[in-house]
Amino acid sequence: MLDNIQYEYFESVDSTNDKIKQRARGEAAEGLVISAGTQTAGKGRVGRKWESPKNDSIATSILLRPDSMPLEAVPTVTVVAAMAVRDALYSLYNLDGKIKWPNDIVLNGKKICGILTEMELKDGKPWFVVVGIGVNVHNRQFDDDIAFKATSVDLELEKLGAAQRGHRAELTRAIWESFKKYYNIFIKTQDMSGLKGEYESHLANLGERVRIEAQEKSYEAIAIGITDKGELIIEASGERKIIRTGEVSVRGIYGYV
Repeated sequence: MLDNIQYEYFESVDSTNDKIKQRARGEAAEGLVISAGTQTAGKGRVGRKWESPKNDSIATSILLRPDSMPLEAVPTVTVVAAMAVRDALYSLYNLDGKIKWPNDIVLNGKKICGILTEMELKDGKPWFVVVGIGVNVHNRQFDDDIAFKATSVDLELEKLGAAQRGHRAELTRAIWESFKKYYNIFIKTQDMSGLKGEYESHLANLGERVRIEAQEKSYEAIAIGITDKGELIIEASGERKIIRTGEVSVRGIYGYV
């Protein structure tokens, strides 16, 4: 169980995930959270770079030391983290985000966060797990290659006509408190059986057509829901299939979502 969270903040690091990993190898305790004003070498999924403009966005990571978690359960922690970000945004700012499977939070069809889960093994078992989360908060401009699909807390609050602006420290703590709540439900069974209903209620493409982009081909399908392992259930050509995290990309038919 995740009990205590300890927060540390740095103005600049290469990567909050890498900083946590260094501390984890030195036997740091579970629940250590490291956040930074900016990252010089932030990472996203499948090796992509994650931009962290100085004091505009959240860059934060947590150290987990799960007892006897099977390797196949570790990727599902990313799905749990997505629920935490969505919950924190709604609780603090009334921003009703949707989850684009497996772990993107979208508002008005645009992505507001990125999540990267990494682990290191010892004796063939997870030694520690690191969950890194990046959230766009004050960002107003984005690189051309992501501008069509990126947004921020402040931009979304303006759309609602709210005078309020995002607060990075406040949101960081809200995310990890929500994560603790969901993670402790997850860790009891080490799957999504206790969280699946809530996750699916916020799934962006539930019951809708999506495009499955695999290396060999792309095809359309209907998103049905998720399994207890956090895998996506789709129906294509009258046949139900299971899509596992990292195997393919899932996109909306007419855009990002």
